[in-house]
Amino acid sequence: MKKKVLLGMSGGVDSSVSAILLKEQNYDVIGVTMKLLDDEIDGACCNISSVMDAKRVCDLLEIPHYTLNLVKDFKNYVIDDFITSYLNLKTPNPCIECNRHLKFDIMYKMALKLGCDFIATGHYAKIEYSKKYGKNMIKKAQALSKDQSYVLYPIPSELLDNIKFPLGYFNSKDEVRKIAKKYNLNVASKPDSQDICFIPDGNYKKYIEDNVNLSENIGDIRNTKGEKIGTHKGLYKYTIGQRKGIGISYKTPLYVIGFNKEKNELIVDDEKLLYKRKFSVSELNLFCKIDENIKYKVKTRYTSKCYDATLKQVDDKIIVLLDKEARAITPGQSAVFYDDDTLIGGGKII
Repeated sequence: MKKKVLLGMSGGVDSSVSAILLKEQNYDVIGVTMKLLDDEIDGACCNISSVMDAKRVCDLLEIPHYTLNLVKDFKNYVIDDFITSYLNLKTPNPCIECNRHLKFDIMYKMALKLGCDFIATGHYAKIEYSKKYGKNMIKKAQALSKDQSYVLYPIPSELLDNIKFPLGYFNSKDEVRKIAKKYNLNVASKPDSQDICFIPDGNYKKYIEDNVNLSENIGDIRNTKGEKIGTHKGLYKYTIGQRKGIGISYKTPLYVIGFNKEKNELIVDDEKLLYKRKFSVSELNLFCKIDENIKYKVKTRYTSKCYDATLKQVDDKIIVLLDKEARAITPGQSAVFYDDDTLIGGGKII
């Protein structure tokens, strides 16, 4: 009897090709698209257009398709968290919250109701048995330039035996598109989705202002010596490491170093002050016990490189000590830990 798998389909080429691959592997595939937005936003994933693209692919492949209306959940877990984080002077990653609450929680519960053995997505990552850890673990994708393991660290450990990532062993996105073209999929040349699916133009400041009743909150801009060198119109408009948009003409380039929330002050100074080696991480999800005697790799942003580091767990936090200084360690972003190419967990920088 065929094993059943519920495949999350965004209407893009990656999840569509995943459906092909799972069928070729003799799985009984069911497609599901999460409707996340009421509005038809150009460039956004998981809107009405995405649902229709996914349905057309499923019709072509002769597999059933469901639409899961998660507009309220997406607002509660992702959009509200995004806005609240910026207003609390943190820099969020909405893809991580979407994976945590929607794809690998709500969608998994739907899979159980449908009697599925697995869930699957079009993420670029692998799940393989690790002799070292004695269980299935998430590993980096073969196409390292497309690897998405960073945003998968919140997956509950107990789910790893029931997840499929069909794209983990491809060398490039071009190989995936070739399969889509071979099957004449209408999404074969569809562009990749945006970083923030609900803000396709990337203007998060305007998005916050359009969705929250904010009063202008003018405050001082000061350097690390405490000297006032300008004014700002709202701390949410800035992130750690930012240079452009500070609005000050100064003798040397200025970068956002931090905030004094109590005094409503923006702290700026020389770029060298952005570098540090030590920071803490909370809201942890770990797939194994941390070994303080070995070196791990730590990634502090989705697009950053990995840094060699030692980790020390203290109660419900991890203290990270990098071998070399890293730039702009930012509260709200996630620090993700690797043992070589094996994902061992992560959490939020504080």
